[in-house]
Amino acid sequence: MKQGIHPTNYRFVIFKDMSNGHCFLSRSTTASKDTQTWEDGNEYPLVKLEISNTSHPFYTGKNTIVDTAGRIDKFKRRYEKKK
Repeated sequence: MKQGIHPTNYRFVIFKDMSNGHCFLSRSTTASKDTQTWEDGNEYPLVKLEISNTSHPFYTGKNTIVDTAGRIDKFKRRYEKKK
């Protein structure tokens, strides 16, 4: 590992998923002007996320395929095995 290229200013930060309100505390170097009080009573910087593992379709199992203009059927017709 190269010396002097990694950040040294890690601190505790609250990450909040804005789609469902889920929060978790982790260490990061991300800058933030917002703060929030955590369960331990301390105030930490707040980083707002659009999506996290609690709302991502891959992790929740609510993955849906949107078939626009019959693309799946068109693909199947084009590459189906000839009898």
